[in-house]
Amino acid sequence: MNRSLMHAAVVLWTAASLVVAPVFAQTQQDQAQIRIMPGQLADPRQDQQSQSEQTPPPTAQSQPQTPPAQTEQASAPSTTAGPVTPKRLPIGGRDYSRGKSIFPNPFAPYGPINVEQPNLANTPKIDQLMQDGKLMLSLDDAISLALENNLDIRVQRYNVWIIDTQLLKAKAGGIPQPASAQQVVLGLPPAVSFDPVLTSGINWSRSQTPVNQIFTSGFGAATAEEFIFYSANYNFGYTQGFHTGTAISVQWQNNRGSTNSPGYLFNPFVQSTLSIGISQPLLNGCCRLPNTRFIIEAKNSQKVAAAQFQQAVIADITTTSDDYWELVYDRQNIQVEQQAVSVSQKLYDDNKKQLEIGTMAPLDVITAESQLASDKQALVAAQTAMLLQEAKLLYDITKNPLAQNLASIEIVPTTPIQSPQVVENVALNDLMTEAWQKRPEMTQARLTLENDKIEVKVTKNGLLPSLTIFGQYQGIGLAGDQTFIESQTPTGFEADLTAPIVNAAGNLTNPALYESTPTGYNTVTEIQKSGLGTALNNMINASSPTYVAGLNFSMPIRNRSAQADSARAMLSERQEEVSYRQLQNQVFVGVRQTQVALAQDRAQVTAAGEARKLAQQTLDAEQKKYQLGSSNSYTVVLRARDLTVAQANELRAEVNLIEAMIAFNQAMGRTLEANDITLADAIRGKVSRAPNIPGALDADDAPPSPDSWEPGKK
Repeated sequence: MNRSLMHAAVVLWTAASLVVAPVFAQTQQDQAQIRIMPGQLADPRQDQQSQSEQTPPPTAQSQPQTPPAQTEQASAPSTTAGPVTPKRLPIGGRDYSRGKSIFPNPFAPYGPINVEQPNLANTPKIDQLMQDGKLMLSLDDAISLALENNLDIRVQRYNVWIIDTQLLKAKAGGIPQPASAQQVVLGLPPAVSFDPVLTSGINWSRSQTPVNQIFTSGFGAATAEEFIFYSANYNFGYTQGFHTGTAISVQWQNNRGSTNSPGYLFNPFVQSTLSIGISQPLLNGCCRLPNTRFIIEAKNSQKVAAAQFQQAVIADITTTSDDYWELVYDRQNIQVEQQAVSVSQKLYDDNKKQLEIGTMAPLDVITAESQLASDKQALVAAQTAMLLQEAKLLYDITKNPLAQNLASIEIVPTTPIQSPQVVENVALNDLMTEAWQKRPEMTQARLTLENDKIEVKVTKNGLLPSLTIFGQYQGIGLAGDQTFIESQTPTGFEADLTAPIVNAAGNLTNPALYESTPTGYNTVTEIQKSGLGTALNNMINASSPTYVAGLNFSMPIRNRSAQADSARAMLSERQEEVSYRQLQNQVFVGVRQTQVALAQDRAQVTAAGEARKLAQQTLDAEQKKYQLGSSNSYTVVLRARDLTVAQANELRAEVNLIEAMIAFNQAMGRTLEANDITLADAIRGKVSRAPNIPGALDADDAPPSPDSWEPGKK
């Protein structure tokens, strides 16, 4: 018995090692994946260094050729080294790439993952920024509110969560494939499922079959005319696949049956069967890459989604900043138009008085009145543009612009106009290197190319024939009620008259003695009972073992389907290499355009400032001449109109310069750092720096309001 228990322990330990060891190794690998939680950002330099250590140098065939003209300007980064790949960041809340754990609640994985309802109410910060019924808004506050409330950013967060679920599904296994014949024989799963699967089946049956042959299952001519069989089955199974392509199956089958047939040695009987099967592909489907391709590609897709989220945040911050400065322009343009109306009104009033005393012709009064009407019309247009711009900015910084506290709200920008620092003189090579590293579009293209390279390797493996090694062990235990004959005593004899007359020595005797046969027996039987315990013991101690091992080989003739898959994968890779270079060139054009626009707008500001000064001097001189009687009202009106146009042009040039700097930062991928925002801030939807709440600064420290803008003052 001790030997049987030891044998049983060895078998159970072997089966457990087949299950636990690969699971432990797989878990260790998953834990080795570096994941950055909210508030923790990866060091780009460290990430770039690790990639340079792990990524082999690109070959000449896989590296796109650099045009000679561009080689003189800048050396484009390779598609393999590429820009720095950001680590995948959980976009707030739950990480949907991790399923529910079975600890401490073993039933948790069988319930849905909770997805919170979106909060579509504006954040409380809007109320904090209100003062006297006005929304006192700085540029930093506008960007902060956009991160908290902008719906486009929140929609992009859902895209990242959806990619998380795809990774969770990829971790469970690859795309199902048809089961091979050997998998059917061994009971192995048709697809590599990395999640263990426990199966069980319980059934009962009773069958009653009429007997048409006296030799069926030991039935005699005088026995029952029907064969009755009772059966109960209790079966359990465990199947799992692993990243190496290995698949295992453990089946434990238990059957209890009874019948009215005398041909069974055990009746009722219990039979237990333990089957352990394992298979490993050696060519097609072998090793880690073909079986983990979807996991690797899903992780790359996570990084792509994070880059897309970063790109969306940059675009929304750029839009919010542009709309903010357009509102600043509209409000200050109203001041310019109001000044023009004041000048025209004063000229009209003065001319009207002179007409009343008879020192001026009526035509001069009509000219001044016409100019006043035109200036009032321009003022109304400027006020209308401001109201429309306020609506656009509210759309950028709120979830619900129709909230009750925002009804007819006036937005007062508090950030003054300041000329950006000179950056357009930086060497183009340095700008391109930085842009290729920081632009999220470049990261997306590089990761897409990495996925294409994975597909090339996997489809190359798919060209190989299928060679699978497999093995199976099966142990069977049988027990039940078994009947033994203890003794038989004759109860009577019958003489055989046809037999020769012999004595005990075999000689003829006289008188005649005849041989006789017993006419009946007194039988003493013993029933030996055994049950499930005996069957399990026989199953484990390998009293009736079965061993199966072999190789399965399959080779499709011509192999056209695999060739098509391989060719398509390589074509997609080559196409993506060309697209990557095309994107590099597009980034180059965008950076160069914004650099030139920044230089031109800076020159426009200088020229517009000089034009405004000259227009002011010209108007002052014309007004003095008019007061001395050497000019007329029409000329003064023209000079006033020129000054208004010059002031508006200067204001427009200054706002254009700021917006050109915003576009330059977007083209360089600097938008987040230029606004002192980390990606973690964008993920959380909340900027970590303190908000600019009205009244929080002292009067001496508070920045001047853009509404106090005067031409020529910064």
